[in-house]
Amino acid sequence: MRAMMTFALGVLLTAGAAAAPCEKPDPVSRVTGDRECLVVRTYPEPAPATAKVLLVVLHGDVSSGGPANYHFALAQKLATDGVVTVAMIRPGYADGAGGESSGSHNGRNDHYTKENALEVAGAVARLKAHYQAGKVILVGHSGGAATAALVLGLQPALATGAVLVACPCELVSWRSGRRAWTRSENPLDWAGKVSPAVRVIALTGARDDNTSPMLAQTYINALAGRGVNAVFETVPDAGHNDAFRSPLVGVAVDKLLKD
Repeated sequence: MRAMMTFALGVLLTAGAAAAPCEKPDPVSRVTGDRECLVVRTYPEPAPATAKVLLVVLHGDVSSGGPANYHFALAQKLATDGVVTVAMIRPGYADGAGGESSGSHNGRNDHYTKENALEVAGAVARLKAHYQAGKVILVGHSGGAATAALVLGLQPALATGAVLVACPCELVSWRSGRRAWTRSENPLDWAGKVSPAVRVIALTGARDDNTSPMLAQTYINALAGRGVNAVFETVPDAGHNDAFRSPLVGVAVDKLLKD
């Protein structure tokens, strides 16, 4: 009897901790994903009622600690006529201004899970419907790029394009010599599910000693081998974080907007 009670309590606790949708969702600040509430920062301000293009920017792992808000500046810069840009806070991260997405980043470790990718995909889908956007472009840096790549495979009809910056898109090689990530999905394993209609541009710094160019190149080769319009470019003289600040990111986004 005690064992049954303990099991039942564990189930209840797990269920209670697993889902925390937004109590008062607001498309410009808080959006329910699959089951969690994700914080967003929306540009321009105020946001229009509709938009031709929804552009979603995803931050990296911020493994050194602190808030996940460095992608706000790029999101604001990329907002133009007909384009609503959303800087999304991945599950478990905080924005440094009192907002925190529900869900877990597992101590900012081994958290490229299918569940977390589906939370992002669910939030993007809701925003796409809200703005009646005909085109969705994902822009991700590092872990955000891996998340974007997973979304392309998990929900092939959701996005029309993606810019992947410093992507650890081949997870096994990336973790070689480090602690293995057993909970996470490898973006390369989902390359076969990506829609041939999607256009993907990957950028990695030539001096990136965290996510080497080979990781994104391998993923892009897999996509191109299936007929996906996918290209890889090296960002000259750039490291892991420098690449995200490079003007080439904006150039890549412009290519997808004009596509």
